[in-house]
Amino acid sequence: MTIAENYNRIIARIIDDVDNGTTDQAEGTLTVPSKNYTDADIWQQEMDLIFKKVPVFVALTQELPNPGDYKTFQFLDKPLLITRLKDGTARVMLNACSHRAMTVATEPCGNKSRFTCPYHGWMYSNDGVLRGVADQEKFGDFDKQTNGLTQLPVYERGGMIFTVLEPGEDEVDFDGFLGDVMDDIGRLGMENWHFCGQRKIDGANWKVAYDGYLEGYHFAAAHPDTIAERTYSNIMQFDAYGPHTLICFPHLAIKENLADVAPEDYHKHENNGYDWIRTLFPNISLFVAPEITLVSQIIPGPLPNQNTTYINFIHPTVPDTEDTELQGMMDFFQEVVDVEDYQVGLKIQKGLESNAHANVTFGRNEAGNQLFHKWVEWYLAQDPSAPKPELDRKKGAS
Repeated sequence: MTIAENYNRIIARIIDDVDNGTTDQAEGTLTVPSKNYTDADIWQQEMDLIFKKVPVFVALTQELPNPGDYKTFQFLDKPLLITRLKDGTARVMLNACSHRAMTVATEPCGNKSRFTCPYHGWMYSNDGVLRGVADQEKFGDFDKQTNGLTQLPVYERGGMIFTVLEPGEDEVDFDGFLGDVMDDIGRLGMENWHFCGQRKIDGANWKVAYDGYLEGYHFAAAHPDTIAERTYSNIMQFDAYGPHTLICFPHLAIKENLADVAPEDYHKHENNGYDWIRTLFPNISLFVAPEITLVSQIIPGPLPNQNTTYINFIHPTVPDTEDTELQGMMDFFQEVVDVEDYQVGLKIQKGLESNAHANVTFGRNEAGNQLFHKWVEWYLAQDPSAPKPELDRKKGAS
Protein backbone atom coordinates (compact mmCIF):
# COMPACT_ATOMS: atom_id res chain seq x y z
CA MET A 1 0.00 0.00 0.00
CA THR A 2 1.37 3.41 -0.94
CA ILE A 3 1.46 6.30 1.51
CA ALA A 4 -1.30 8.06 -0.43
CA GLU A 5 -3.48 4.93 -0.36
CA ASN A 6 -2.92 4.60 3.37
CA TYR A 7 -3.90 8.23 3.89
CA ASN A 8 -7.07 7.70 1.86
CA ARG A 9 -7.95 4.63 3.93
CA ILE A 10 -7.51 6.51 7.22
CA ILE A 11 -9.49 9.53 6.04
CA ALA A 12 -12.34 7.31 4.83
CA ARG A 13 -12.44 5.77 8.31
CA ILE A 14 -12.49 9.17 10.00
CA ILE A 15 -15.44 10.24 7.84
CA ASP A 16 -17.29 7.11 9.00
CA ASP A 17 -16.41 8.04 12.59
CA VAL A 18 -17.87 11.52 12.11
CA ASP A 19 -21.04 9.99 10.65
CA ASN A 20 -21.41 7.53 13.51
CA GLY A 21 -19.99 9.51 16.44
CA THR A 22 -17.27 6.89 16.94
CA THR A 23 -13.48 6.95 17.15
CA ASP A 24 -10.56 4.60 16.67
CA GLN A 25 -10.19 2.44 19.79
CA ALA A 26 -7.81 0.01 21.43
CA GLU A 27 -9.10 -3.32 22.63
CA GLY A 28 -8.89 -2.26 26.28
CA THR A 29 -7.60 0.39 28.66
CA LEU A 30 -3.99 0.63 29.89
CA THR A 31 -2.74 1.58 33.35
CA VAL A 32 0.69 3.15 33.83
CA PRO A 33 2.25 3.64 37.29
CA SER A 34 2.20 7.29 38.33
CA LYS A 35 5.80 6.92 39.51
CA ASN A 36 6.84 6.57 35.85
CA TYR A 37 6.41 10.35 35.67
CA THR A 38 8.15 11.20 38.94
CA ASP A 39 10.77 8.60 39.88
CA ALA A 40 14.35 9.79 39.38
CA ASP A 41 15.73 6.29 38.72
CA ILE A 42 13.13 5.58 36.02
CA TRP A 43 13.81 8.97 34.45
CA GLN A 44 17.54 8.25 34.35
CA GLN A 45 16.90 4.89 32.70
CA GLU A 46 14.81 6.66 30.06
CA MET A 47 17.65 9.08 29.39
CA ASP A 48 20.33 6.35 29.23
CA LEU A 49 18.39 3.69 27.30
CA ILE A 50 16.16 5.80 25.06
CA PHE A 51 17.29 9.39 24.57
CA LYS A 52 21.00 8.60 24.40
CA LYS A 53 20.65 5.45 22.28
CA VAL A 54 17.97 6.04 19.64
CA PRO A 55 18.20 8.60 16.82
CA VAL A 56 17.02 12.01 18.04
CA PHE A 57 16.20 15.15 16.09
CA VAL A 58 18.68 18.02 16.58
CA ALA A 59 18.04 20.56 13.80
CA LEU A 60 16.01 21.42 10.74
CA THR A 61 17.83 21.46 7.43
CA GLN A 62 16.73 25.05 6.89
CA GLU A 63 18.28 26.17 10.17
CA LEU A 64 21.60 25.59 8.37
CA PRO A 65 20.86 26.57 4.75
CA ASN A 66 24.35 27.83 3.83
CA PRO A 67 27.91 26.50 4.07
CA GLY A 68 29.40 27.70 7.34
CA ASP A 69 26.08 27.91 9.15
CA TYR A 70 26.06 26.40 12.62
CA LYS A 71 23.80 25.87 15.61
CA THR A 72 24.59 25.02 19.23
CA PHE A 73 22.35 23.78 22.01
CA GLN A 74 22.35 21.60 25.09
CA PHE A 75 20.66 18.19 24.76
CA LEU A 76 20.63 16.51 28.18
CA ASP A 77 24.30 16.49 29.28
CA LYS A 78 25.58 16.87 25.72
CA PRO A 79 26.67 20.29 24.40
CA LEU A 80 26.02 19.96 20.66
CA LEU A 81 27.50 21.79 17.69
CA ILE A 82 25.78 21.22 14.35
CA THR A 83 27.49 22.62 11.25
CA ARG A 84 27.00 22.82 7.48
CA LEU A 85 30.11 22.10 5.42
CA LYS A 86 31.12 23.39 1.97
CA ASP A 87 29.94 20.18 0.32
CA GLY A 88 26.45 20.65 1.80
CA THR A 89 26.67 17.85 4.36
CA ALA A 90 25.96 18.35 8.03
CA ARG A 91 28.13 17.45 11.01
CA VAL A 92 27.05 16.89 14.61
CA MET A 93 29.77 17.17 17.25
CA LEU A 94 30.23 17.64 20.96
CA ASN A 95 30.96 21.30 21.57
CA ALA A 96 33.93 20.68 23.91
CA CYS A 97 37.58 21.48 23.21
CA SER A 98 39.89 18.46 23.13
CA HIS A 99 42.32 20.30 25.41
CA ARG A 100 40.34 21.04 28.60
CA ALA A 101 36.70 20.57 27.40
CA MET A 102 35.88 24.28 27.17
CA THR A 103 32.90 25.27 25.01
CA VAL A 104 34.30 26.08 21.57
CA ALA A 105 31.32 27.68 19.81
CA THR A 106 29.80 30.09 22.32
CA GLU A 107 26.93 31.63 20.31
CA PRO A 108 23.58 29.87 19.68
CA CYS A 109 23.97 30.15 15.90
CA GLY A 110 25.92 31.92 13.19
CA ASN A 111 28.20 31.35 10.21
CA LYS A 112 31.86 30.40 10.63
CA SER A 113 34.39 28.25 8.84
CA ARG A 114 36.56 28.00 11.96
CA PHE A 115 36.05 28.08 15.71
CA THR A 116 38.62 29.27 18.24
CA CYS A 117 38.39 28.02 21.82
CA PRO A 118 38.07 31.11 24.05
CA TYR A 119 40.13 29.53 26.85
CA HIS A 120 43.53 28.79 25.24
CA GLY A 121 42.97 29.67 21.60
CA TRP A 122 42.95 26.21 20.03
CA MET A 123 41.38 26.39 16.57
CA TYR A 124 39.04 23.96 14.79
CA SER A 125 37.59 23.94 11.29
CA ASN A 126 33.82 23.55 11.09
CA ASP A 127 34.17 19.83 10.36
CA GLY A 128 35.65 19.45 13.86
CA VAL A 129 39.26 18.92 12.80
CA LEU A 130 41.81 20.50 15.15
CA ARG A 131 43.79 22.92 12.97
CA GLY A 132 45.88 24.76 15.50
CA VAL A 133 47.31 24.36 19.00
CA ALA A 134 48.35 27.70 20.45
CA ASP A 135 52.10 27.86 21.04
CA GLN A 136 52.42 24.13 20.35
CA GLU A 137 56.19 24.15 20.63
CA LYS A 138 55.86 24.93 24.33
CA PHE A 139 52.75 22.74 24.80
CA GLY A 140 54.37 19.54 23.56
CA ASP A 141 53.43 16.70 21.25
CA PHE A 142 49.73 16.45 20.43
CA ASP A 143 48.27 14.70 17.38
CA LYS A 144 45.85 17.20 15.83
CA GLN A 145 44.48 14.68 13.32
CA THR A 146 43.16 12.31 15.99
CA ASN A 147 42.15 14.87 18.59
CA GLY A 148 39.48 16.98 16.98
CA LEU A 149 35.98 17.57 18.31
CA THR A 150 34.12 14.36 19.13
CA GLN A 151 31.99 13.40 16.13
CA LEU A 152 28.51 11.94 16.46
CA PRO A 153 26.69 10.03 13.72
CA VAL A 154 24.49 12.20 11.52
CA TYR A 155 21.45 11.44 9.39
CA GLU A 156 19.73 14.11 7.30
CA ARG A 157 16.51 13.39 5.49
CA GLY A 158 13.23 15.10 4.73
CA GLY A 159 14.44 18.45 6.05
CA MET A 160 15.46 17.07 9.45
CA ILE A 161 18.85 16.29 11.01
CA PHE A 162 19.24 13.44 13.53
CA THR A 163 22.04 12.05 15.65
CA VAL A 164 22.65 9.50 18.40
CA LEU A 165 24.01 11.03 21.60
CA GLU A 166 25.89 7.94 22.80
CA PRO A 167 26.34 5.52 19.89
CA GLY A 168 27.55 2.01 20.59
CA GLU A 169 30.14 0.05 18.66
CA ASP A 170 27.67 -1.08 15.99
CA GLU A 171 26.74 1.24 13.13
CA VAL A 172 23.55 3.18 13.82
CA ASP A 173 20.62 1.86 11.76
CA PHE A 174 18.96 5.20 11.08
CA ASP A 175 16.82 3.82 8.25
CA GLY A 176 15.64 0.93 10.40
CA PHE A 177 14.43 3.34 13.06
CA LEU A 178 13.25 6.27 10.93
CA GLY A 179 12.86 4.98 7.38
CA ASP A 180 9.11 4.45 7.18
CA VAL A 181 8.08 7.60 9.01
CA MET A 182 10.57 9.66 7.01
CA ASP A 183 9.11 8.27 3.79
CA ASP A 184 5.90 9.93 4.97
CA ILE A 185 7.47 13.18 6.15
CA GLY A 186 9.71 13.34 3.09
CA ARG A 187 6.64 13.89 0.91
CA LEU A 188 6.28 17.36 2.46
CA GLY A 189 9.56 18.60 0.99
CA MET A 190 10.55 20.45 4.18
CA GLU A 191 14.20 20.52 3.12
CA ASN A 192 13.22 23.33 0.75
CA TRP A 193 11.06 25.28 3.21
CA HIS A 194 11.98 28.42 5.14
CA PHE A 195 12.89 28.48 8.84
CA CYS A 196 10.83 31.25 10.44
CA GLY A 197 11.89 31.13 14.08
CA GLN A 198 11.71 29.29 17.38
CA ARG A 199 9.85 29.64 20.66
CA LYS A 200 10.70 27.99 24.00
CA ILE A 201 8.25 26.64 26.58
CA ASP A 202 9.01 25.05 29.96
CA GLY A 203 6.87 22.14 31.05
CA ALA A 204 6.46 19.01 33.15
CA ASN A 205 7.92 15.50 32.78
CA TRP A 206 8.68 14.77 29.14
CA LYS A 207 6.01 12.05 28.96
CA VAL A 208 3.32 14.39 30.31
CA ALA A 209 4.18 16.74 27.43
CA TYR A 210 4.31 13.96 24.82
CA ASP A 211 1.01 12.46 26.01
CA GLY A 212 -0.74 15.69 25.05
CA TYR A 213 0.30 15.43 21.40
CA LEU A 214 -1.10 11.91 21.07
CA GLU A 215 -4.84 12.43 21.52
CA GLY A 216 -7.73 14.79 20.84
CA TYR A 217 -9.82 13.64 23.78
CA HIS A 218 -8.95 16.88 25.60
CA PHE A 219 -9.89 19.31 22.81
CA ALA A 220 -13.37 20.23 24.07
CA ALA A 221 -12.33 20.79 27.68
CA ALA A 222 -8.83 22.25 27.25
CA HIS A 223 -9.18 24.07 23.90
CA PRO A 224 -12.84 25.24 23.74
CA ASP A 225 -12.06 28.56 22.04
CA THR A 226 -9.18 27.46 19.81
CA ILE A 227 -8.79 23.92 18.46
CA ALA A 228 -12.34 22.81 19.32
CA GLU A 229 -13.80 25.63 17.23
CA ARG A 230 -12.36 23.93 14.14
CA THR A 231 -11.82 20.28 15.04
CA TYR A 232 -13.93 17.50 16.52
CA SER A 233 -13.00 16.49 20.04
CA ASN A 234 -12.44 12.80 20.77
CA ILE A 235 -12.67 11.61 17.16
CA MET A 236 -9.32 10.28 15.94
CA GLN A 237 -7.74 7.68 13.71
CA PHE A 238 -4.31 6.25 14.48
CA ASP A 239 -1.59 4.65 12.43
CA ALA A 240 1.96 3.75 13.44
CA TYR A 241 5.42 3.25 11.99
CA GLY A 242 7.01 1.28 14.81
CA PRO A 243 7.11 3.71 17.77
CA HIS A 244 6.18 6.71 15.59
CA THR A 245 2.54 7.68 15.09
CA LEU A 246 0.29 9.30 12.52
CA ILE A 247 -2.92 10.71 13.97
CA CYS A 248 -5.82 12.10 11.94
CA PHE A 249 -8.12 14.74 13.44
CA PRO A 250 -11.29 15.67 11.48
CA HIS A 251 -12.46 19.23 11.07
CA LEU A 252 -16.05 20.14 11.85
CA ALA A 253 -16.39 20.88 8.11
CA ILE A 254 -14.81 17.62 6.89
CA LYS A 255 -17.93 16.32 5.12
CA GLU A 256 -18.63 19.67 3.50
CA ASN A 257 -15.03 20.17 2.40
CA LEU A 258 -14.57 16.65 1.03
CA ALA A 259 -18.08 16.24 -0.41
CA ASP A 260 -16.92 16.64 -4.01
CA VAL A 261 -13.53 14.97 -3.57
CA ALA A 262 -12.99 11.49 -4.96
CA PRO A 263 -11.88 9.06 -2.21
CA GLU A 264 -8.63 8.38 -4.07
CA ASP A 265 -7.81 12.09 -3.73
CA TYR A 266 -8.56 12.49 -0.02
CA HIS A 267 -4.83 12.58 0.75
CA LYS A 268 -4.42 15.82 -1.22
CA HIS A 269 -6.58 17.87 1.16
CA GLU A 270 -4.61 18.15 4.41
CA ASN A 271 -5.88 21.19 6.40
CA ASN A 272 -9.04 21.25 4.29
CA GLY A 273 -11.19 18.79 6.19
CA TYR A 274 -8.66 17.14 8.49
CA ASP A 275 -5.24 17.58 10.10
CA TRP A 276 -2.41 15.17 10.79
CA ILE A 277 -0.18 15.08 13.83
CA ARG A 278 2.99 13.13 13.08
CA THR A 279 5.06 12.12 16.10
CA LEU A 280 8.62 10.83 16.03
CA PHE A 281 9.56 8.79 19.08
CA PRO A 282 10.71 9.75 21.59
CA ASN A 283 10.19 13.51 21.54
CA ILE A 284 8.98 15.16 18.30
CA SER A 285 5.53 16.39 17.21
CA LEU A 286 5.07 17.69 13.67
CA PHE A 287 1.92 19.66 12.84
CA VAL A 288 1.42 21.16 9.39
CA ALA A 289 -1.07 23.95 10.02
CA PRO A 290 -2.44 25.94 7.08
CA GLU A 291 -0.76 29.10 8.37
CA ILE A 292 2.60 27.67 9.47
CA THR A 293 4.20 24.35 10.43
CA LEU A 294 5.23 23.48 13.99
CA VAL A 295 8.06 21.04 14.77
CA SER A 296 7.94 20.69 18.55
CA GLN A 297 11.03 19.20 20.21
CA ILE A 298 10.79 18.02 23.83
CA ILE A 299 14.10 18.05 25.73
CA PRO A 300 13.74 16.25 29.10
CA GLY A 301 15.10 17.60 32.35
CA PRO A 302 17.17 18.76 33.98
CA LEU A 303 14.96 17.11 36.64
CA PRO A 304 12.37 14.33 36.13
CA ASN A 305 9.48 16.78 36.57
CA GLN A 306 10.77 19.20 33.93
CA ASN A 307 11.17 19.56 30.19
CA THR A 308 12.03 22.34 27.80
CA THR A 309 10.15 22.29 24.50
CA TYR A 310 11.39 24.17 21.46
CA ILE A 311 8.71 24.93 18.88
CA ASN A 312 10.41 25.37 15.51
CA PHE A 313 8.33 27.20 12.90
CA ILE A 314 8.79 26.62 9.17
CA HIS A 315 6.87 27.67 6.08
CA PRO A 316 6.91 26.42 2.46
CA THR A 317 7.75 29.88 1.14
CA VAL A 318 10.02 32.69 2.28
CA PRO A 319 7.82 35.15 4.19
CA ASP A 320 8.23 38.90 4.25
CA THR A 321 10.53 39.73 7.16
CA GLU A 322 8.04 42.45 8.11
CA ASP A 323 5.12 40.03 8.04
CA THR A 324 3.47 40.82 11.36
CA GLU A 325 0.72 38.34 10.58
CA LEU A 326 3.26 35.50 10.49
CA GLN A 327 4.88 36.63 13.73
CA GLY A 328 1.43 36.87 15.26
CA MET A 329 0.67 33.32 14.19
CA MET A 330 3.84 32.04 15.88
CA ASP A 331 2.87 33.95 19.03
CA PHE A 332 -0.64 32.50 18.84
CA PHE A 333 0.51 28.88 18.57
CA GLN A 334 3.04 29.39 21.37
CA GLU A 335 0.33 30.75 23.63
CA VAL A 336 -2.07 27.91 22.83
CA VAL A 337 0.56 25.26 23.53
CA ASP A 338 1.83 27.01 26.65
CA VAL A 339 -1.41 28.11 28.32
CA GLU A 340 -3.78 25.38 27.16
CA ASP A 341 -1.40 22.39 27.20
CA TYR A 342 1.82 22.95 29.13
CA GLN A 343 0.30 24.89 32.04
CA VAL A 344 -2.19 22.04 32.33
CA GLY A 345 0.75 19.62 32.24
CA LEU A 346 2.41 21.38 35.19
CA LYS A 347 -0.77 20.89 37.22
CA ILE A 348 -0.86 17.24 36.17
CA GLN A 349 2.71 16.91 37.41
CA LYS A 350 1.73 18.25 40.83
CA GLY A 351 -1.09 15.74 40.99
CA LEU A 352 1.24 12.89 40.06
CA GLU A 353 3.76 13.95 42.70
CA SER A 354 1.05 14.10 45.37
CA ASN A 355 0.64 10.28 45.22
CA ALA A 356 -3.11 10.80 44.92
CA HIS A 357 -3.34 7.77 42.64
CA ALA A 358 -1.01 4.83 42.13
CA ASN A 359 -1.71 4.72 38.40
CA VAL A 360 -2.91 6.77 35.47
CA THR A 361 -5.29 5.11 33.02
CA PHE A 362 -5.34 5.55 29.26
CA GLY A 363 -8.72 4.86 27.69
CA ARG A 364 -9.53 2.80 24.64
CA ASN A 365 -9.81 6.09 22.75
CA GLU A 366 -6.19 6.94 23.68
CA ALA A 367 -4.56 4.26 21.53
CA GLY A 368 -1.62 6.50 20.61
CA ASN A 369 -0.76 7.05 24.26
CA GLN A 370 -0.99 3.34 24.93
CA LEU A 371 1.43 2.56 22.11
CA PHE A 372 3.88 5.24 23.29
CA HIS A 373 4.05 3.91 26.85
CA LYS A 374 4.43 0.34 25.64
CA TRP A 375 7.44 1.40 23.57
CA VAL A 376 8.99 3.19 26.54
CA GLU A 377 8.68 -0.01 28.55
CA TRP A 378 10.08 -2.07 25.66
CA TYR A 379 13.25 0.01 25.56
CA LEU A 380 13.67 -0.03 29.34
CA ALA A 381 13.34 -3.83 29.40
CA GLN A 382 16.53 -4.14 27.29
CA ASP A 383 15.34 -7.33 25.63
CA PRO A 384 15.64 -6.98 21.82
CA SER A 385 14.17 -10.46 21.41
CA ALA A 386 10.88 -9.37 23.02
CA PRO A 387 8.01 -8.67 20.58
CA LYS A 388 7.90 -5.02 19.56
CA PRO A 389 4.72 -3.20 20.55
CA GLU A 390 2.07 -2.68 17.90
CA LEU A 391 -0.93 -0.40 17.70
CA ASP A 392 -3.72 -2.09 19.65
CA ARG A 393 -7.11 -1.99 17.98
CA LYS A 394 -10.50 -3.39 18.87
CA LYS A 395 -11.40 -6.55 17.02
CA GLY A 396 -12.75 -5.91 13.56
CA ALA A 397 -10.89 -2.62 13.07
CA SER A 398 -8.36 -2.40 10.24
